[in-house]
Amino acid sequence: MSPEETAQAELVERARVLFAGPIEFLLSAPSLKFLPEPDFPEIAFCGRSNVGKSSLLNALTGRKAIARTSVTPGRTQELNFFEVGAPTVLRLVDMPGYGFAKAPLSVVDKWRKLVRDFLRGRVVLKRNLLLIDARHGVKQVDIEMMQMLDESAVGYRIVITKADKIKASELEAVTAAVAVEARKHSAAFPVIHVTSSETKLGIAELRAAVLEDSGV
Repeated sequence: MSPEETAQAELVERARVLFAGPIEFLLSAPSLKFLPEPDFPEIAFCGRSNVGKSSLLNALTGRKAIARTSVTPGRTQELNFFEVGAPTVLRLVDMPGYGFAKAPLSVVDKWRKLVRDFLRGRVVLKRNLLLIDARHGVKQVDIEMMQMLDESAVGYRIVITKADKIKASELEAVTAAVAVEARKHSAAFPVIHVTSSETKLGIAELRAAVLEDSGV
């Protein structure tokens, strides 16, 4: 095993141990005044409504219901914070889903302001994970989110979810198309993570990436 492979294996194991330990819900912030003190590095998760964000958070943390899963797209319109480790070493931030087909304009505007202000002003935010549904690929609303992240100068990793829901050939094509789009965006990380919350494909590697990005 090369030194690089050894280091990666050690990172994967360190991440596994950390996420197998205490993880607690901290608070929900409907606006910036409710944000917790910026005491710990934060990794945020964002994606279109119904992209599988809650399921991915549950898979990463090895829990069944750390993040509420809902059949109602766009239900969560708050920033939800989870503390990892005891004592706490980092936080995960579950951002409200976007792409509300039937949401009132006032709800959409509120979402945009909350997310934009959080991205631009949160000094402890180390990385965003932008989730893309393997069944649908990159949609216009995803591109708009990528542009918002670019403008905020927040680096982000693109995570393809629900990889088990399509054929291998289709997954390869979707991944290639996502990579092409990512290259158009200044803040996008070059590596595309392909995951499945059900089969656990890519979960250990993504968990290690979260730990590495946090700097702890």
